[in-house]
Amino acid sequence: MGPTSSHLQYEPPNHRGRCTEPMLPDGRLSGEEADEEEESEAEGQQQATRNMPKESPLAMALQILVPFLLAGFGTVSAGVVLDIVQHWEAFKNITEIFILVPALLGLKGNLEMTLASRLSTAVNVGKMDSPIEKWNLIIGNLALKQVQATVIGFLAAVAAVILGWIPEGKFQIGHAVLLCSSSVATAFIASLLQGIIMVGVIVGSKKTGINPDNVATPIAASFGDLITLAILAWISQGLYNCLDSHPYVSSLVCAFFMCLTPLWMVISSKHPASRQLLYSGWEPVITAMFISSIGGLILDKTVSDPNLAGIVVYTPVINGIGGNLVAIQSSRISTYLHFHSTPGEVPEEAKGCYYPCRTFCGTGANNRSAQVLLLLVIPGHLIFLYTIDLMERGHTSLTPVFMVVYLAAALFQVFLLLCIADWMVHSMWKSGKDPDSFSIPYLTALGDLLGTAFLALSFQFLWVIGDQDSDVGD
Repeated sequence: MGPTSSHLQYEPPNHRGRCTEPMLPDGRLSGEEADEEEESEAEGQQQATRNMPKESPLAMALQILVPFLLAGFGTVSAGVVLDIVQHWEAFKNITEIFILVPALLGLKGNLEMTLASRLSTAVNVGKMDSPIEKWNLIIGNLALKQVQATVIGFLAAVAAVILGWIPEGKFQIGHAVLLCSSSVATAFIASLLQGIIMVGVIVGSKKTGINPDNVATPIAASFGDLITLAILAWISQGLYNCLDSHPYVSSLVCAFFMCLTPLWMVISSKHPASRQLLYSGWEPVITAMFISSIGGLILDKTVSDPNLAGIVVYTPVINGIGGNLVAIQSSRISTYLHFHSTPGEVPEEAKGCYYPCRTFCGTGANNRSAQVLLLLVIPGHLIFLYTIDLMERGHTSLTPVFMVVYLAAALFQVFLLLCIADWMVHSMWKSGKDPDSFSIPYLTALGDLLGTAFLALSFQFLWVIGDQDSDVGD
């Protein structure tokens, strides 16, 4: 996939000066150490600036395009799978499974994309040049991710129970245990498979001279949605079939995966960077999970309306595309800050009150990437819409009104996400937090919430104005 012309080729930087660590320590320098550090910082910053990879907008677009399309077709496949499994017995009788969908699909933002962003930054700042350091970093992060996946899967099930059943006054312990088992098992298995794929992509990008910031996060989602949904559907239906004859199976499945958590905690604590995140990296992933669960509640209530059930096939698409694009931007801004700034200090152009023009207007590297990513929204969604239509899914015709409303919702979603990413990443950096670990979970969760909400409003608007099909929700 790498371009052949020299001006398009990404060159991994060769660091001789000091760069900020890709996973930041909480400690701060003081006294004479700080003074000495300030002296070496100027030289380090100059060296880092000289070594910062240079990319033209064309090179950036070409490197992003193929992974973006792969990720898009992955979300289309996930939408088709969700459109099929919504008619399975488990999904019809335990509709709260729909609340799990955005939260579990959001694991790619909470965990996979965060891992991709951390490792991409580690590659760019030279932290993976040593084989020993590279594999310590990889194994520690994969173990950390399994701990987080198990806990998030359990909490997502608890959120589904609270959001789905308690307001209605209904509660069945068998269904609650099934939700918990399905969620934990799906999160664990999907996270392990995607983590292995992600490491391969990062290492492969480094060897082929492609900027991992451009390809890692979208490839993290290429098959993530499809894998996660397929595993969730298979496990949920299997456990549902055992619910009456072998009710203890669900409890055993949940207990098995939960009992593996201490093992992963021990492994992840062996590496200093992952050990730090083992204790301090929970706030963003848990908060993001609850944000995604609210999107799941919107999806659950929308699917329950026969007039709006056609939304199902488009939900993973609009959520996935928005999350993929904003994750690329977040990863690129984070890498830029690691090269040009120290924690607590932001570049001159990012100081002062935020305004949207700061994100899109200008000739800086982050301005150009925001422009390229926003320009990909409409052509990308057109390709995916026609793919869904050719597969005869979605239960709604691609009328001009439908396409205008859908594309407007998708464009507005990505516009908001890119603005929020610009503000959030710089704010986190200014407060001393590593954006690679903290920003992407929030951003992809907001992508799920905004995408599902805008899509539900769009379908409601189309139904009100009469742009509807008789087979919607068939």
